[in-house]
Amino acid sequence: MEKNMASYYDYIIIGSGFGGSVSALRLAEKGYKVAVIEQGKRYQTKDFPKTNWNLKKYLWFPKLYLFGIQALTLLKDVFIFHGTGVGGGSLVYANNLLIPPDDVLNDPAWGIKDWKEKIAPFYKTAQKMLGATPSKMTTHADELLKSCANDIGRGDTFHINDVGIFFGKEKVTVSDPYFSGKGPERTGCTFCGGCMVGCRIGAKNTLDKNYLYLAEQLGVKIIPETTVRDVKPSQKRGYSLTTKKLTKIFSSPKIYHADNVIFSGGVMGSVKLLLRCKNRGSLPNLSDQLGNFVRTNSEALVGVKANTKEINYSKGIAITSGIYPDEHTHIETVRYGAGQDALAGLSTVLVGDGPRWPRFIYFLGTALRHPVKFLKSLNVFGWARKTTILLVMQKTDNYLRFDYKPRWWRLGIQSMNSNCDTEKKVPSYIPVANDFAKRMAKKVNGEPLSILPEVLFNTSSTAHILGGCVMSENQEKGVIDHTGEIHGYKGLYVVDGSIVPVNLSVNPSLTITAMAEYIMSKISDKSS
Repeated sequence: MEKNMASYYDYIIIGSGFGGSVSALRLAEKGYKVAVIEQGKRYQTKDFPKTNWNLKKYLWFPKLYLFGIQALTLLKDVFIFHGTGVGGGSLVYANNLLIPPDDVLNDPAWGIKDWKEKIAPFYKTAQKMLGATPSKMTTHADELLKSCANDIGRGDTFHINDVGIFFGKEKVTVSDPYFSGKGPERTGCTFCGGCMVGCRIGAKNTLDKNYLYLAEQLGVKIIPETTVRDVKPSQKRGYSLTTKKLTKIFSSPKIYHADNVIFSGGVMGSVKLLLRCKNRGSLPNLSDQLGNFVRTNSEALVGVKANTKEINYSKGIAITSGIYPDEHTHIETVRYGAGQDALAGLSTVLVGDGPRWPRFIYFLGTALRHPVKFLKSLNVFGWARKTTILLVMQKTDNYLRFDYKPRWWRLGIQSMNSNCDTEKKVPSYIPVANDFAKRMAKKVNGEPLSILPEVLFNTSSTAHILGGCVMSENQEKGVIDHTGEIHGYKGLYVVDGSIVPVNLSVNPSLTITAMAEYIMSKISDKSS
């Protein structure tokens, strides 16, 4: 193993999403030698697939040698959409940069007095760095959303979202408009709707065009296509990381060493790796709260499929607007670009819930009672043009617990899974979501849709998995302190969505970025 020892770093960051990218730039600015290890591939603008039918470039499933940007994970209680690649979730996220409602930021779960006031300046920094600006286009789906909100007396809650997109002039490439010429060239948005399959225009403000781009100019080394298998205290100083090249069939483990390590792989990366390290004895003193208080943002995914060719939902950006149908719930309309129909197989007829039978029984009953509607829902072609997705998010207090242990169906091999046996269970069915889908469908003579894993397996679904490494005063209550450092392990940090302690009811990218800026502000310059 000593032969494979790589150079020492002051900081190694595991993951290149919002938390990891912020950390990379800010640490480099403070004079530290930094490396970022990312399991996904590096994609240039021209590399992204034209449609998500190009599974090799779209889906992340390494066991099938699919090294795309969109990962889909089904656990016992939740179906999760999450991103991978150099830039993390920013490659597939829907560009939305929203600050949560005041009562969310004032929630005691943050554990920091006056948190709303303390995080406020870091939200402003995050907005500037990510290029937050109001959407420049409204669509039929936005008008439909507002009309339905008016019907229930909530039209005043309709809002145009801030997004991280360079609008400029369509298809016109200009020198860096954000960082006084220090950033990359950018091209004006064409409103093609392809934001969540990878922007082939160069308009989307992904992390490789801001934080990571600037970090590399300062000497940060990005190591893609590499997964971290273990982190443990080094015999000399700091920590050693055992890694493996993911895209090579035969590759020897490689050891990296750093005085400090930042876990920034998101819930599906950081929580999993930390649980593995705790179980195998590499980091045995991690808090027993690790994996607890995992949040789904209390989300549901439903949709509306129009029965007319006159409506084209695919034109625009991924998400433009939202409304609040009640004080707890936030709904946004979501789109894919024309021809990006690969995930249509996850949609099916709308199914409710009831006390007498499992939900899949209601699904079978709906399919049998309405066979024509069910068969139409199986037709995937033209789906993106005809369908608007409704992303429903709530600030309701509910959570899961993740664990890492042997599974009988994996012949005793350990894996991470969910456990919904908590005091405040995550809902697998949100009535207001179904109600709104029905309202919108009625207005366009269309069909309301559910997402298949929810109705087959009675799971929740989320594009924003959060929590599992919450902040606290001590190890008994949480995993990290209020500077992001792991209790009991000096020099180990968690900086990603797993440190968010509440359901935000908005897209979390801006909050994760602001929290990362906050944590990085606590680290002194190397020279000091």
